[in-house]
Amino acid sequence: MDFQALLLSLRLAALTTAVLALLGIPLAYWLAFSRWRGKPLVEALVALPIVLPPTVLGFYVLMALGPSSPLGRVLDQAWGLRLAFSFPGLLIASVLYSLPFAVQPFAAGFASVPPRMLEAAATLGAGPFTRFRKVLLPLAWPGILTGLVLSFAHTLGEFGVVLMVGGNIPGVTRTVSIAIYDQVQALEYGAAMRTSVVLLAFSFTILLLTYGLRRGKGTPWRLS
Repeated sequence: MDFQALLLSLRLAALTTAVLALLGIPLAYWLAFSRWRGKPLVEALVALPIVLPPTVLGFYVLMALGPSSPLGRVLDQAWGLRLAFSFPGLLIASVLYSLPFAVQPFAAGFASVPPRMLEAAATLGAGPFTRFRKVLLPLAWPGILTGLVLSFAHTLGEFGVVLMVGGNIPGVTRTVSIAIYDQVQALEYGAAMRTSVVLLAFSFTILLLTYGLRRGKGTPWRLS
């Protein structure tokens, strides 16, 4: 059992989920309530990682973050920061890859809130931020919880994007999914089985607890 790879995967999943909460909730709010005619374009871009092969997404992220790209040159020259084959680069790729698994349940949760609840709060003098904090967020919480758990579980098991952007550097970018792949390549099936069982049990437990907490709430979520 490669505990170093498992801990790195848990750290990556936790940070990715935190970033998606900060970025995804405002984006999901906009998607749920915006009437802009170009909204389908944004929805398609958000959902793209679902249908795009992970290696393709990883390749483009690698090209965008590499030292030969404009962004890579600026970061290298200004701060000496290289994102390709590093944990920060891995985090950026994971956020992009898991974006729809967070944003779509968030948006579905917001859209499920009856408009009359927000209208009633407005008539009582509640401002936009108060309505969002005290009415919308509590009522949409099951969808938000679903998005957070899905993004965490999805990041925990990702492989193609991780390998393309981060490579296989022990203690830096070697996640548990890559560790399983290496064990299989080395014909260490017993070690691969043990690592896989731990990952399976962990992911299943997280989902079981989440859906248990959401039981009876009936909040929809979807992945296009």
